[in-house]
Amino acid sequence: MMRALFSAIAGLQNHITFMDVVGNNIANVNTQGFKASRVTFQDMLSQTITGASAPTENRGGVNPAQVGLGMKLGGITVLHGQGSFQSTGRATDFAIEGPGFFILKDGQRTFYTRDGAFDIAVTGELINPTNGFKVQGWQATAGGVIDTSITPASVTIPFGQSIAAQETTTVTLNGNLDASKAPGTVFSTTVDVYDSLGDAHPIEVRFTKNALSNTWDVTVASTDPDVNIGGGQTEANAGDTPVTFSITGGILNPAPGSPLRINIDLAAATGANLTYTMNLNVDNLTQFASPGQVAATFNNGFSAGEMISFSVGPGGDITGIFSNGTTRAVAQIALASFTNPAGLQRAGSNNFELTSNSGVPNIGIAGTGGRGAIGGGVLEGSNTELAREFTNVVIAQRGFQASSRIISTADSMLEGLVNLLR
Repeated sequence: MMRALFSAIAGLQNHITFMDVVGNNIANVNTQGFKASRVTFQDMLSQTITGASAPTENRGGVNPAQVGLGMKLGGITVLHGQGSFQSTGRATDFAIEGPGFFILKDGQRTFYTRDGAFDIAVTGELINPTNGFKVQGWQATAGGVIDTSITPASVTIPFGQSIAAQETTTVTLNGNLDASKAPGTVFSTTVDVYDSLGDAHPIEVRFTKNALSNTWDVTVASTDPDVNIGGGQTEANAGDTPVTFSITGGILNPAPGSPLRINIDLAAATGANLTYTMNLNVDNLTQFASPGQVAATFNNGFSAGEMISFSVGPGGDITGIFSNGTTRAVAQIALASFTNPAGLQRAGSNNFELTSNSGVPNIGIAGTGGRGAIGGGVLEGSNTELAREFTNVVIAQRGFQASSRIISTADSMLEGLVNLLR
């Protein structure tokens, strides 16, 4: 009889814990990046009344007879399933599609979270605004190079950062020169060529059809009085090497990878680099009997500018957008994955910490090594499933009621036993 009471008490205590966990899951149904927990139960030790015996020649075997001593809490496991995405439109909100955790630092302590509701501190660092923890990743050099092999550090988004002007040394042209046109036909395009101080100078590139088959003459000129092409000449490659095409429309000369070289001389009054060479890449030009048009698709020169915005790629790469229309990598957010994410320990504020059973973090680039991709302008919602949790409420309530009924029934039986003495 006492065993029934103790078993029922264990049932009451553990179903209360079950309800506590369910209540916490429901309370966090709107918490960004929250991961619900699941309760599992186990039976406790059993008292053996009669042991098992093996069968003999004349008699079969006997099964053991045992009385259970109640139940206990088997475990509370965090379910790291994907939550739903919520679009916010804020550039500093991030979500991970797939496994992985953002890495946050608070001095020497490291935390891991799925909550990507970040903001930019007055110092330019990317942080969690509720606690000030700093988001970890890799910072780009001034040239936009990111080394992901080093230890991650605080990520800074340098709004207002200046980018120096760069003179134009490479221009790529794309398009088609109409093969059906008569000799003397001209197709041209104007390219803004930047000097070392970022001042733009218009340069016109002309393709004039030659009387020779599949041959076009290239000339380069500028209406800017400060610009002199080719040391006084107005031709690409002093001596004018024509552009020729094959019978299938592809370019033959210059050979692919061998751009036309244009010498540019600037007047001293510009204050810029007075002489430099610009490579004109024409590898992608074609000659077909179809409408002709030529345009510049790449120009590596630009004026000076300042960072005014940024975008985030699925690999966590943060690209700065500058006022001069150029883009450059400024940082990359690091992600961590774990062999056993359920082994992480909750640390409050949507954060987790390492334990001896979580495994060491595998830190790297999003989208690689089993880590999910990063989405910008969205947040991951809670993975709490209300239908499941309300069902668990009923299960926990009925389990508690049943255990309490065992206590009342056992009490009635004990009362009857005591009344036998009257």
